Amino acid sequence: MQVTETSATGLKHEFTVMIEAGDIESKVQSKLEELSRSVRLPGFRPGKVPLKLLRQRFGNTVRGEVLQQTVDDSSSTAMRERNLRPALQPKVEIVAFNEGADLEYKLAVEVLPDIQPMNFAELAVERLKPEVPDEEVDQAIERLAQRQRKQEPVERPAEKGDVVMLDFAGTSEGAPVPGAQATDYALELGSNSFIPGFEDALLGASAGEQRTLDLTFPADYGSADLAGKPVQFAVTVKAVRALQPQPIDESLAAAMGFDTLDELRKTVREQIERDYGRLARQKLKRDLLDKLAEQHHFPVPEGMVEIEFDGIWKQVEAERQRVKEAAASAASDPSAATPEPETPEDDEKMKADYRSIAERRVRLGLLLAEVGRMNNITVSQEEVNRALLEQARRFPGQERQVVEYYRANPSLLDGLKAPLYEDKVVDHIVELAQVSDRIVAPKDLAAAVEALEEDDGQPKSETGEASQG
Repeated sequence: MQVTETSATGLKHEFTVMIEAGDIESKVQSKLEELSRSVRLPGFRPGKVPLKLLRQRFGNTVRGEVLQQTVDDSSSTAMRERNLRPALQPKVEIVAFNEGADLEYKLAVEVLPDIQPMNFAELAVERLKPEVPDEEVDQAIERLAQRQRKQEPVERPAEKGDVVMLDFAGTSEGAPVPGAQATDYALELGSNSFIPGFEDALLGASAGEQRTLDLTFPADYGSADLAGKPVQFAVTVKAVRALQPQPIDESLAAAMGFDTLDELRKTVREQIERDYGRLARQKLKRDLLDKLAEQHHFPVPEGMVEIEFDGIWKQVEAERQRVKEAAASAASDPSAATPEPETPEDDEKMKADYRSIAERRVRLGLLLAEVGRMNNITVSQEEVNRALLEQARRFPGQERQVVEYYRANPSLLDGLKAPLYEDKVVDHIVELAQVSDRIVAPKDLAAAVEALEEDDGQPKSETGEASQG
């Protein structure tokens, strides 16, 4: 094998690779001999088919397989001997290949950069520590008490705060509305869980009464096909029930499975603290990644940036299409605001901004992957299994199907593993960094996290496909 480097610009390398015809023919011959021991052809005993006949029947197929294997092996060898780590799948262009002639091909590869992580002991970050006030715990307990209220049938017309048992069916312009039918549906009047006017129209209704409600879907309704359109509901009120107050005492604790109210309160506080702890970690991680981005400026593979940018831009265009469809459905409403059309200049500026975000994501992803590689950080199968089970629990009743689907699609499992790996690397860096804690009110923490999300429309805590190795 003869390898000649023809170009080396930044992270891009190009080679010309020559493989002697004799090497290829030797491999073809070996493959045909191996095939002769198993192939069966009419008129010949197993293992007795002449090689000449096999070459006539299977020569092209075998030669194609040898070509592919030779290109794969020789390109891997060429990069390994030069200590090059490809960032993406190398590009191969066959220049010449004929039976009995040398193989010549061009190899173009973009490699991973040399990364020298900073001394993380010099990194200073602030960690927000939310202090949960008693009032917030009290409010959470009150919400639990609201959900534990018992219902008692009443022989009077329905009032705000009552629960009515309903059968209903909705139609729009004479056609049934998908998802707008239910039997024995429990609705708390005043909960604002239906389209405007539905619950108000049932105030004063009694058990056994039937009503027809002529309403209109809101202009911003989730389904563009129904937004702003009239809808008629045929409703049967089957029962009216009054909600009885649930005292905040030991009976509430017992209803929630606790021995005492103090135990319930303690558990509620811990849950709130965990929720705020996740927000605090999100803020810490974003600040950490911002500082890492400021300290590291190594070149990144253009191909990886392009892939990341394409993913972001597809999301942008999907959102544009959604807005366009919503605007079209609201066009008949003269009061609806018409969005300003975007100019080509706007488009180019957005693309430049999102390309910068893509480059940042790739650079941080490569940095974290390199830190993980240098420190032998891995994600165990047990950790992946736990993440898979958590994902499955989001689909009650379908847990088994979700698990089987993920296990049948390795790329989906990689999607679960990547954030686990990233978090473990971030934790490793935090342990080495100078971390100062600051007590804050929960509302200030929530505002800080919300500001991160609104900063550029793309959460910069995401680093893309940082993966093990």
